[in-house]
Amino acid sequence: MNPAPAENVVYGLFDPADRAAKMRLASGSKPGVLADIYDADISIAVWQRPPETLLTDAVVGFLAANPTLSAAVVVAPDTTHSALKDATRGTLPSQLSNDIAELVDMYCCLFNLERAGLRLATIDRAMCPRFHVDRMPCRLLTTYHGSATEWLPHNKVNRSKLGARSGGKPDAVSGLYQSPADIQQLDTGDVALIKGALWHDDETTGLVHRSPAVAPGERRLLLSLDFAD
Repeated sequence: MNPAPAENVVYGLFDPADRAAKMRLASGSKPGVLADIYDADISIAVWQRPPETLLTDAVVGFLAANPTLSAAVVVAPDTTHSALKDATRGTLPSQLSNDIAELVDMYCCLFNLERAGLRLATIDRAMCPRFHVDRMPCRLLTTYHGSATEWLPHNKVNRSKLGARSGGKPDAVSGLYQSPADIQQLDTGDVALIKGALWHDDETTGLVHRSPAVAPGERRLLLSLDFAD
């Protein structure tokens, strides 16, 4: 991937009152926007992808055949297809396999990794319903079907109320954020890179996010990629 700034990039500048509040969103219609995650003031980079009919149809069929899938494998760019074939018992359609393999290749190239930890799961409940920061350097997320990940801009978060520091109160009343309008959400199909607490050992840059609520009868298909080396 070319690390040069991507075309059609939109930057959302947060409140510059302190270092953490300067963290920004980078989003654009070209995959090169993902390289902007290396910017010290970017906490989330989003490649906004319009739905593709063939891929969407393939995902719907795959979900019907795999209503309870939870596959976790370590892959290299040249082993993704075979690993996914084994993990899904040969049910993964070529359109979806090709798309995932492309994302693995991009992710490994961007971070100079030989391998990535891949998780592909069918989800019918909120797996991480509370806002949190991942204990990892940088994660790729894309929701192929269903509601996508929710997140909070840095200038909308009171980190003193995050996790156990909430005093046991739900996020909505703990003071972690002030209004439901503060919550941002990715679109289905978006590819996002989100910084975690281990990004250059600076946990203040980690994106606060959560799994979305899942409506009765809804199923999500979520892909995540993590550092494996």
